[in-house]
Amino acid sequence: MSITAERKAEVIKDNARAKGDTGSPEVQVAILTDRINTLTDHFKAHHKDNHSRRGLLMMVNKRRSLLDYLRKKDEGRYQALIAKLGLRK
Repeated sequence: MSITAERKAEVIKDNARAKGDTGSPEVQVAILTDRINTLTDHFKAHHKDNHSRRGLLMMVNKRRSLLDYLRKKDEGRYQALIAKLGLRK
């Protein structure tokens, strides 16, 4: 369950720190969050799809690692990102 190229470009544009930025933790976390949300909706209809569930868990773990890295590097950027993406209720 991947996202379209247009949606990915929009997510990158919304979260990039500078023009052409695609590798910053903010962009990576935003892309993973979008993919996780898509897969979560997929599981509401296909609750026995365990192969995709494994991919979802890997994405969640990758996002967690990136967020931990960002928290250690710059707490302000971390707080701004989780507020913007609606993580950590």
